[in-house]
Amino acid sequence: MKPERQLSMHIDHAQSADARAVADIHVNAWRAAYASVLSAEYLASLSVDAREAMWRQCIAAGEPALLVAKHHGAVVGWLSFGASRGEGAPPSEGEVWALYVAPACWSTGAGRQLWLRARELMRDRGFTTCCLWVFPQNERAIRFYRAAGFVAAARPPQSFELGGRQLQEVRYVCRMDGAGSGDQAAPPQTVS
Repeated sequence: MKPERQLSMHIDHAQSADARAVADIHVNAWRAAYASVLSAEYLASLSVDAREAMWRQCIAAGEPALLVAKHHGAVVGWLSFGASRGEGAPPSEGEVWALYVAPACWSTGAGRQLWLRARELMRDRGFTTCCLWVFPQNERAIRFYRAAGFVAAARPPQSFELGGRQLQEVRYVCRMDGAGSGDQAAPPQTVS
């Protein structure tokens, strides 16, 4: 997938000072991406303050790993990852726990650069495959993940309740050896 406009990014591990921006993107991206999936009342109830507290704890604990994409020093997106949380998952499987970009920065390459850096770090940790879960209604994200080399897993969706609605997520997987994972894309401009 070719971005509409490419922004120069600096990809780095999140610091405590990034927690507020990460939380703000988390809430606003949910409101933009999931308006047709979750109720307006539930989306309005999301708290940037509560998410900030959660992300401060995660950053302090180092789990999950949290990368931020910065453009001119401002956080415009983030990706969290770690070992797969799936029951019975092999230790060689990593997982993208979440990936969000500020809606104003969609299609700028921020998500792509975050994924490329996360994939590199997951390989360094010895992961040979990566999985993630996505709402089947989130067609934009599915296009992005497919372009990055993910394919739908041959397992049924998982069902759960959130905000008073019964929802499903579909599992996607990607090999970490580079085969079919969009290696032709330009790497991030700077990484740490």
